[in-house]
Amino acid sequence: MRPISALIACASLFAASAAFADSRVFIIANQADGYGIDQCLAHGDKCGAHAARAYCQSRDFAQASSYRRVDPDEITGAVPRPANEKCTGNSCGEYVAITCQR
Repeated sequence: MRPISALIACASLFAASAAFADSRVFIIANQADGYGIDQCLAHGDKCGAHAARAYCQSRDFAQASSYRRVDPDEITGAVPRPANEKCTGNSCGEYVAITCQR
């Protein structure tokens, strides 16, 4: 009886870990929309939770596990900047990372 219990426990643990493993981080431009959603997402405020969840659901994920502002330097060269570009304030843009889970 014990081997069967151990097998069931192991299988359920594997299934739970597989569910958590199905996540993806989306990096999106944080553009002002006039409604303040961009600031909610960028600052990780509670008001951004609905927008983050809607973003994930539009990409066939069930929920957003986190969302936060990301500096362009954190994106490992994926956001190229022209050499002659000078950034002041938000002129170089802000980005938001949304982690979605199935």
